[in-house]
Amino acid sequence: MLLHRVVALVLPPQSTFELACAAEVFGVARPGLPAGYQFDVCAEHPGAVATLAGYDMVVTRGLRALAAADTVVIPGWQRREQPAPPAVIDALRRAHGRGARIVAICSGAFLLAQAGLLDQRRATTHWRMAAEFAALFPGVQVDADTLYIDLGDVATSAGTAAGIDLCLHLVRQDHGAAHAAQVARHMVMPPHREGGQLQYAAAPPAAHAPESLGPVLDWAVERLHEPLTVSDLAARANLSSRTLARRFTEQLGISPGQWLLQRRITAARALLEETDLAVEAIATRVGLSTATNLRRRFRTMVNTTPAAYRRSFGRAART
Repeated sequence: MLLHRVVALVLPPQSTFELACAAEVFGVARPGLPAGYQFDVCAEHPGAVATLAGYDMVVTRGLRALAAADTVVIPGWQRREQPAPPAVIDALRRAHGRGARIVAICSGAFLLAQAGLLDQRRATTHWRMAAEFAALFPGVQVDADTLYIDLGDVATSAGTAAGIDLCLHLVRQDHGAAHAAQVARHMVMPPHREGGQLQYAAAPPAAHAPESLGPVLDWAVERLHEPLTVSDLAARANLSSRTLARRFTEQLGISPGQWLLQRRITAARALLEETDLAVEAIATRVGLSTATNLRRRFRTMVNTTPAAYRRSFGRAART
């Protein structure tokens, strides 16, 4: 597996959690998993960098590290109301100009916007900062409801755990769904969330929060090969279909049907990567009935065909 170089650009005072999101996904060697990334950290001025946690971190590399990065991660930017250092803006523009992928976690989107990398494009950030972001950068199409947005050359995420969601999404894009699932499993993370899901759920009007959908989701994932319907999920949860749909919107931000299709396509991706099964057999195993149906759904969600996906991420490609 060719190592993909990821460099995180830290800016004082640095959020330790947002930096840790990138470091945990891209920088940790995991037993039994091939290394897919080389991870590094740089700063405008090498040396001590203040953090929000009350201690300084020592960063040994300067902005030159960005010149060799395949992906540049901006793990938040706390001084978003101030002009960014010209040297930082120039380094980001140079990296983007030569083809590096630029990724912003949470408030890092403000830095990308200052660099002009989001002009007339969609972006997201933490919902609490969305109005401020839109006011500062009217040329950016701010989507405050999504977890993350990946435009290919540029990606942005909401705050906190959405940064991990985005990083795992990028692993799926780079090395396939099976590899990303193994990384998530090592991190004890739940099945991945799609970027279009809501950042947060509306507060339920009832006095008591609704019960978690976890048990019914686990039950469904174990039965993807069966012709499950939304009615089946509702019956398992002992709810009406309408109440189930409301619970899905509150807890996951999507409908039961959308969630079920996402799980089926994720399972199909893993089978395309890890087995030599025919597309027809995979369609049956993931509950999509026919190869034609799988191909149509797969192209809609993954923007490619099952055959092309297997050529990129299957066993032969890895060999």
